[in-house]
Amino acid sequence: MKRIAMMVSIAAVLAGTSLKLFGQAPLAAARGYIVVFHDDERDVDGLAAEHGRAYGANVSALYHSALKGYAATISQARIGDIRRDPRVAFVSEDRDVHAVEQALPTGVDRIDGEPTALHVAPTSWPIGVAVIDTGSGPHSDLNIAGGQNCQTGNSFSDGNGHGTHVAGTIGAINNSAGVVGVAPGIPIYSVRVLDNRGSGRWSNVICGIDWVTANASLKNIKVANMSLGGAGTDDGNCGNTNGDALHKAVCSSVAAGVTYAVAAGNDNVDLSGFVPAAYNEVLAVTAVADFNGQPGGGAAATCRADVDDTAADFSNFAAPGGPDEGHTIAAPGVCINSTWKGGGYNIISGTSMASPHAAGTAALCIATGKCSGVPSAVIAKLRFDASVQPSGYGFADDPNSVIGDRYFGYLIYAGGY
Repeated sequence: MKRIAMMVSIAAVLAGTSLKLFGQAPLAAARGYIVVFHDDERDVDGLAAEHGRAYGANVSALYHSALKGYAATISQARIGDIRRDPRVAFVSEDRDVHAVEQALPTGVDRIDGEPTALHVAPTSWPIGVAVIDTGSGPHSDLNIAGGQNCQTGNSFSDGNGHGTHVAGTIGAINNSAGVVGVAPGIPIYSVRVLDNRGSGRWSNVICGIDWVTANASLKNIKVANMSLGGAGTDDGNCGNTNGDALHKAVCSSVAAGVTYAVAAGNDNVDLSGFVPAAYNEVLAVTAVADFNGQPGGGAAATCRADVDDTAADFSNFAAPGGPDEGHTIAAPGVCINSTWKGGGYNIISGTSMASPHAAGTAALCIATGKCSGVPSAVIAKLRFDASVQPSGYGFADDPNSVIGDRYFGYLIYAGGY
């Protein structure tokens, strides 16, 4: 008796509420479909109307040329009836599509590097750029022309993402998708010297520099980017005095006609203790925070806390009036959107992201004949052109402002090349 009473009680509760048992099927929902008739169907409008009356198809479009059929919202309870109609070839789901648009990264925009008629067309680049990093690509938005693995194995593809990001800022292709680089479509030589963790040894880096130097003339590599570094100093003698093999390798590569753009470092200290940035033969690149691609400041921070149009809070710097001032320049390095391993895109920050803006600009300057191609002259030209821009172009901590004991350099300018 107790069991019967309990069952009656449960039935009464269910009857008086809107609760449903787990096995109860939900009501059939209406969805968007495209109904395709056989090619010999002549009365598209009439048949669509018939389906509307018989099966409740809410017709939104009729097709007569590319195919015979219609688009409609149809209850899932009746879609089977429509599929069984012998006059129907098949039924497709009406799926979402989205425009594939190319984004102009804020960093490229900020240095006036957006593609213009002044820039060399992607199919006619006379020079190439080496990215000495974790490898670069493969990526559909990059023109990877070749490379070398100085780490492990034979592939020079990117196992980390960092090198692909650097390569995208330099030369992402100007197409309808992804991002665009400072020198769109330029041939990139992927020189892998760092492992999947982004680590390596000087011996790996020297191997990469050695490959670039050996191939500089053959492949017309005129610019190399090194967004990497470690402890060290410049002896003023290409490493021959303090036994610095990395410095000696860089000097030999520069003598072979390769301009090096390198990251200044992310420790918020004087770059004189960080190499290769401290080497007088390279262009050391500090990082600027910019969040909207426009001068003037005031933009809200996006991917990390910092202040718009100021030196990035992590960026290394040179000492004003010191030996490093003459080879230091600034570029955007905060919240930079660029290519990433696996064919995707990513937003990251660092002087590693600032350096490729300078490398791409150097490539533009050389390729368009505005720079001679001699590395020391290229560095001098880029620094001079940055220094003569109107004061409104720069940032709060550039040399036009009171900067105390920190020299970040002028913001590089790509608009004139």
